[in-house]
Amino acid sequence: MQGASRLSLATVREQLDRELTDTGANLPTVSDQLFSVASLLDREFALRRTLSDPATSAEARQRLLESLFGRQLSPVTLAILRNVVAARWSRPPDFTDAIEDLGRQVVFVEAERVGVLDDVEDELFRFGRVIDREPALAAALTNAAIPAERRVQLLDSLVASKAHGQTRRLLDHVVAEPRERALDLTIEELSRRAAAHRARSIARVRTSVPLTLDQESRLAASLSRIYGRDVVLQIEVDRELLGGLIVHIDDDVIDGSVASRLIAAARGLDRAS
Repeated sequence: MQGASRLSLATVREQLDRELTDTGANLPTVSDQLFSVASLLDREFALRRTLSDPATSAEARQRLLESLFGRQLSPVTLAILRNVVAARWSRPPDFTDAIEDLGRQVVFVEAERVGVLDDVEDELFRFGRVIDREPALAAALTNAAIPAERRVQLLDSLVASKAHGQTRRLLDHVVAEPRERALDLTIEELSRRAAAHRARSIARVRTSVPLTLDQESRLAASLSRIYGRDVVLQIEVDRELLGGLIVHIDDDVIDGSVASRLIAAARGLDRAS
């Protein structure tokens, strides 16, 4: 998103946090309803355009929203959507993206409240690694020729007993509504959002051997000092590195692997010859 949409997204995220404060809302219901509305608007272009049309007053757009969904949604979900409808969006697709984004935020709030947000981060990361290793599985989960119900059933057969309900709800929506997005990139973004919910960064660490708990603690502490915020490690063992490790954090890459040093040495020999 750019311009007005970026500012509006930041605003409705803050408003959502206020809507969920001490409301006693059923958070799974709220997130499911937001996902459902986003899916509907993704299919109904004319309705999406009307509800986000800056040429129409915010009050008129809110009245239309309430006439369409008022009896079908919880009061909290409707209040959240009223804020989204009142905001200004650069493009109609940004409007739909914002509703989907807020549905995800509700899931993260729920995970934090029940004390499983760290687990959700880790489960998303690990499922992303499975997708990276199994391109045929990724293709099946995003194949529009396969009914959404069957894709979700396939996903549930893989993760149902291995993930928290919050993780499954996030993944179910992504698989049911791929929206021509790469599955691996979408899951990576979900993992980043889970970390950002607590103002943390994810450091994706590839290491030649498993790290001890002490090594993990010292690495996380060092990265936190460098970046000025909490850093969560997501570690993957990669024997091809031969030794050392590679850290990806935000847009930075810290390469301390033996393999990279060997490649650099070989290039130096080539230049010398």
